[in-house]
Amino acid sequence: MLDGLQEILFSLRQNKLRTVITGFGVFWGIFMLILMLGSGQGMRNGAEQGFGNISTDTISFNGGITKLAYAGTKIGSSIKMTQDDAQVIKNTFSSIRYTATENTTSNVLVTRDKNSGNFQVVGVDKEYFLIKEKLPFLAGRKLNELDHDETRKAAIIGKPVAERLFGSVNNAPGNDIKLNDIYFKVIAVFDDDDNMGMAANRVYIPLTTYKAVFRYDAYVDTLFVRPQPNADGIVLEEKILKLLKERHRVSPDDNRGISSFNRAKNLEGLNKVFFGINVLIWFVGIGTLMAGIVGVSNIMIITVKERTREIGIRKALGATPTSIVTTLIMESILVTTIAGYLGLVIGVGLLELVSFGLEQSGAKMMFFKRPEIDFHLATTAIIILVSVGAVAGFIPASRAARVSPIEAMKQD
Repeated sequence: MLDGLQEILFSLRQNKLRTVITGFGVFWGIFMLILMLGSGQGMRNGAEQGFGNISTDTISFNGGITKLAYAGTKIGSSIKMTQDDAQVIKNTFSSIRYTATENTTSNVLVTRDKNSGNFQVVGVDKEYFLIKEKLPFLAGRKLNELDHDETRKAAIIGKPVAERLFGSVNNAPGNDIKLNDIYFKVIAVFDDDDNMGMAANRVYIPLTTYKAVFRYDAYVDTLFVRPQPNADGIVLEEKILKLLKERHRVSPDDNRGISSFNRAKNLEGLNKVFFGINVLIWFVGIGTLMAGIVGVSNIMIITVKERTREIGIRKALGATPTSIVTTLIMESILVTTIAGYLGLVIGVGLLELVSFGLEQSGAKMMFFKRPEIDFHLATTAIIILVSVGAVAGFIPASRAARVSPIEAMKQD
């Protein structure tokens, strides 16, 4: 084995320029494949951030302005959902896992000593953070049952709010802020890159407290529903829409009076789009890689031709066709594997560098985020490399193994 490796390395050193040029074709193919796959994933991550930190199976419902008259409801009527709607929905459909509501007031003056700013205050109910489960908390805890039941003045603030009022995230938990001159205790700090980072400019408080401080009516701005894991979200969405329209006397054909947004449905469409993009990327990437592999095969043909006399001498001395084929295939595999591995490492390194740069600069790109390569894809690329490297070496190697020693010795 060691002798065979030494022979391969000696052969490669004898033709350094040829080896480098041959390897570069493979290097460039895998490098471009990794870059395209990583960029495709970055585009996917950017598109998925439009769903925010809400679970991707969540369905949201909003009231609006009717465009059709129906059962006594006039055109242009304002439809507002209530907390009772949420309770009725949860009691009616066993396929619902969680329901949550939120109310929002914008441009609320939030102060801490001499620091102040205008931010959005959002009142949320008990199951809200079970639906917005991906929301990253940097410090503190989520709202609990007692915060809601006892109408506590507890606040969860976004990272920009904490930095504006306290100078840093770590200084915020346990301290007081004032919302419209009413004291609230900060219990946590979160980060949220939804809506280009603007969703982090929020203050979350219990819905019971929100209604006592900001709005006394029973209306809710948005109603969220998260189905059970095995439930059909599309069917559930249709049933809930029908029930809500019946309760508020909205025409079944009116999609403005009460509207819905099914994240699972949109995610399914997104998956189809990016499946097509990935197929195109693999097609182009493997085509580029195959061009490099063809170069390897051609070089191996030239190598075999140059070493015909050597192969004839080895066969005359008792070398078997299998040993000759194995040596030449190993040479091909060694070149493709080393060149491909370098392309893989440099490609992944460049993706990590871009991702790090975007994160450190704080850049928020709507359709591009955290380019990365999946480990399984990288492994697949390496397996493809080794396989095609073996094939590239096998064809000329098998031809060389069939040459008789006498014919080989006649070659110049």
